[in-house]
Amino acid sequence: MIWIERLNLFSTWDFIALACFVLGWLWIGWRIENPNPKRPSVSSLMGNFRRDWMIEMVTRVPRMFDSQVISSLRQATAFFASATMLALGAGVALVGNTDQLAGVAQDLALEKTPQFVWEIKILLVLIFLTNAFLAFVWSHRLFGYCSVLMAAVPNDVSDSRAYPRARQAAEINITAARSFNRGLRSTYFSLAGLAWLAGAEVLILATIITLGVLYRREFASRSRRILMQPDAAPQAAEKP
Repeated sequence: MIWIERLNLFSTWDFIALACFVLGWLWIGWRIENPNPKRPSVSSLMGNFRRDWMIEMVTRVPRMFDSQVISSLRQATAFFASATMLALGAGVALVGNTDQLAGVAQDLALEKTPQFVWEIKILLVLIFLTNAFLAFVWSHRLFGYCSVLMAAVPNDVSDSRAYPRARQAAEINITAARSFNRGLRSTYFSLAGLAWLAGAEVLILATIITLGVLYRREFASRSRRILMQPDAAPQAAEKP
């Protein structure tokens, strides 16, 4: 029954805000990864470019450029994984010492709140940071798999294994990028989750802003318009 008593420490608006937060995170992820074919997201457009990249790699001699690109992608995932781990360590340390945080947050919320409530709010941020860390680590590993598959593509274009292996590398590359993007979205929402410290209404506002930023970048950004230009759009050509 102690949990029921502790749940009573949260207001109805807290539960509404938390529901909006989680549902918003799930919805934007689904919307980006499953866009309307007539209105593709930047992520789906880049997926087609990644397929074209691997097809072009088959005939590129030497393939030094391709190895450099995949290396830079792995470095990016490693950087974000390291940064997320540092943030996780700071968050865990903060859970054990919420007194100073409570003082600042109470000034913002203009109300006195039990320490348990602050810990739960920090825990929400830590959950999303953990999800981001795991996504970045898995993305880093998948980019490693992709580099191995790229190395396994025969240099002889006439080899029957060349294009099938290139397509395999492309799909692994796309999967790695999808995991990386999921990690970024979790990072965005972990930052939005900090707004809960200032109150439920602020969390709802932060969720709306985060959804707006993500939606704009995927469906209404200048980069998307550039990718959609007819001369630049990927052809996704099938070669024998």
